[in-house]
Amino acid sequence: MANHIENSGAHDTTVTEEDNCVNMDKVDLLKQRRELSRKRKQCLVQTLGMQSVEKLKEALGSGTENTKSKSAMELLRPSERYKNKKSSDVDGNQHDEETKLLYTDSSTFLKGTQSSNPHNDYCQHFVDTGQRPQNFIRDVGLADRFEEYPKLKELIRLKDELISQTASPPMYLKSDLKTFNLKDMGCKFDVILIEPPLEEYQRSLGVTNVDFLSWDQIMELDIGEVAAPRSFIFLWCGSSDGLDLGRVCLRRWGFRRCEDICWIKTNADAPGHSKNLEQKAVFQRTKEHCLMGIKGTVRRSTDGDFIHANVDIDLIITEEPEYGSLEKPSEIFNIIEHFCLGKRRLHLFGRDSTIRPGWLTVGPALTNSNYNAETYASYFNSNCTTTGCTERIEALRPKSPPPKGSKGTGGGRGGFTRGVARGRGR
Repeated sequence: MANHIENSGAHDTTVTEEDNCVNMDKVDLLKQRRELSRKRKQCLVQTLGMQSVEKLKEALGSGTENTKSKSAMELLRPSERYKNKKSSDVDGNQHDEETKLLYTDSSTFLKGTQSSNPHNDYCQHFVDTGQRPQNFIRDVGLADRFEEYPKLKELIRLKDELISQTASPPMYLKSDLKTFNLKDMGCKFDVILIEPPLEEYQRSLGVTNVDFLSWDQIMELDIGEVAAPRSFIFLWCGSSDGLDLGRVCLRRWGFRRCEDICWIKTNADAPGHSKNLEQKAVFQRTKEHCLMGIKGTVRRSTDGDFIHANVDIDLIITEEPEYGSLEKPSEIFNIIEHFCLGKRRLHLFGRDSTIRPGWLTVGPALTNSNYNAETYASYFNSNCTTTGCTERIEALRPKSPPPKGSKGTGGGRGGFTRGVARGRGR
């Protein structure tokens, strides 16, 4: 009897130990799952651009208080929720239920697969809400773009300071460019920016009270006569037939196309679909192009006294101006000034809002003039036609490898120390 009781006690002890082991395994598994869930939430916070997990719960409506911010909901990716709408009969007959598909939040689809997850479907979100996919690209502003790149941020700051110090006072000339002879300005320019009032803008942007130009009229502009032997041109050409006709203009003026800067227009402040659509367009156009052309021989690896390549990118993402406006993003000026060190800058078809230090602005939309040819020419005496460079900028700026067969790295014009009277020799 005693042996039986002893055996039973030993058996109970063994079972208890097994249960404890099982419980410990369950606790460890629960901890692992909680840690995995925490990491998934953190990943969602980073993906959706939220500040914290609590903000994520609030935005997705999964918190206990179920408080939703309307502005936050509009910027989240779409998902679907079914809402039952009951319509009652006047005589008290049977109620009819209608099920309507509405996109309100992403909580329903957080556990779905990527292929059937509307919270990743920016195109469907645009169809449902009018929010363009580019609205969700982060750090597109000049102030936030280089936060994670301290050297590039320092380079931009130093270049902006140097450009500001060496810029000539702003000058502007009110003139009808269809009849004005550009050669009368008596100056050659290193950079020419052209914003022609295209007929396309009347159809797509609803612009009125503007004397529009056809591409044939734009080609008649005598741009080649005011372009320096080494110079660059930037031509806004819209998003339609200007992509082809703009290249024809560059060739006619003596330039060859080398880049295409694309302006992506967001509509976060006023979401919706385009009011006017191009007749030949297949998609809703939310971008615009600026063709860049080069005249003469300019090499990235050897002409560091005139250009600093690869400082900026060929993409501008800003909010679309209000309907009927011809305004272009001011960032195009930063791109040009960071790239070309030439100080003789001409802006054609400018407006009062585009008058800028270091630039000569010419156009019929200006309200006044202060241009004087002798005064403007005096800003560039003693062959001082470039902004120059500092040792720190030279050390920070991106550089191209030297040409094959060149000896050393200090002999080209791309270096900081350069000869005074050196021929081009190419």
